[in-house]
Amino acid sequence: MRRLLVISGLLAQAFGQAQSNPAGQIRAITTAVPFLLICPDARSGGMAETGVALPPNMYSMHWNVGALALAESRAGLAFSYTPWLRALGIGDINHFYLPAYAHLGEKAGTIGGTLTFFSLGQIEFTDNAGLKTGEYDANEFAISAGYSRLLASNLSAGVALRYIQSNLTGATTVGGLTTQPGRSVAGDVGFYYQKDWTLKVKPQPLPLTFRWGAHISHIGAKMAYTASGQRDFIPTNLRLGYSFTLQIDDFNRFTIANDFNKLLVPSAGGAAQVALLEGMFRSFGDAPGGWREELSEIYWSIGAEYDYNRLFKVRGGFFYEDPMKGNRRFLTLGAGFQFRRLGIDIAYLTSLVQNHPLQNTLRFTLYILWQ
Repeated sequence: MRRLLVISGLLAQAFGQAQSNPAGQIRAITTAVPFLLICPDARSGGMAETGVALPPNMYSMHWNVGALALAESRAGLAFSYTPWLRALGIGDINHFYLPAYAHLGEKAGTIGGTLTFFSLGQIEFTDNAGLKTGEYDANEFAISAGYSRLLASNLSAGVALRYIQSNLTGATTVGGLTTQPGRSVAGDVGFYYQKDWTLKVKPQPLPLTFRWGAHISHIGAKMAYTASGQRDFIPTNLRLGYSFTLQIDDFNRFTIANDFNKLLVPSAGGAAQVALLEGMFRSFGDAPGGWREELSEIYWSIGAEYDYNRLFKVRGGFFYEDPMKGNRRFLTLGAGFQFRRLGIDIAYLTSLVQNHPLQNTLRFTLYILWQ
């Protein structure tokens, strides 16, 4: 059980380090199932976890389900793997992501689905005397289905439904209480807009595509791990962002993207005894430090990608979160190679915060597209 508590603390640290303000109060917002916020793919991972307004494909099920209807390919399938918290010497925590989508037709829309599996490794349980009483392979997973369609020639919208299960103890009795898997059902809603422009520069005009996206994810019921235990918010998240793609010539294009995020969870996190919708609305004005602290709860990222002939891609980015709200500050690098329908992406994260759990995180993605 001790190892489970350590891992739970490390996961919370990875998404919000336990730092205090001068008054001694912890400001980082904590929720159940933070694995839902993990960047699942190496494409966005190489661009500092931007994605809500990137050119759509199968990863849009995570970043903005509304974008799927405007994906260029007829269908796509991917598999992503992220070894998690390796900087801490824990070798059996892994994140897996399997997304797919398919166009049904111009008027019928686009469907998508994902499977996310998060393995926390083998947990050993002991009694008060330190004697081993059992062990369990703790894990969490989420299954999603989504639908997106055009609202206008340049505007699309989408919704998704998600089942979430977090089984950390295998129904073990702890302190006289029998634990149970945490379960929830949640929904997403997203909007996506893109417009082609011409940048009038010399010696010749350049095509420019502007994109904008808005996405609210994980709108769902609170989660508890015992029949009579406290129910914690899941990480309902608002993501807004934009991107520009400049077509330099027939072979070279450059994309820059900027995302802004805010958890729609009360500042008290799981301790807030309010209903789901009340908690979402309250999250915009309940920070103890007033509007300055509310603004500090917004974390943002900016990423860039250079694409040569849709064959080879180089990526980079910067991610910032306020020191009192999590202190995730890192740089990312990435690369991708695509040959015909098959492609591979890789991303690397280097933290700007000393001894951070996310230091040296690697992500790998394989994908196939049908034109």
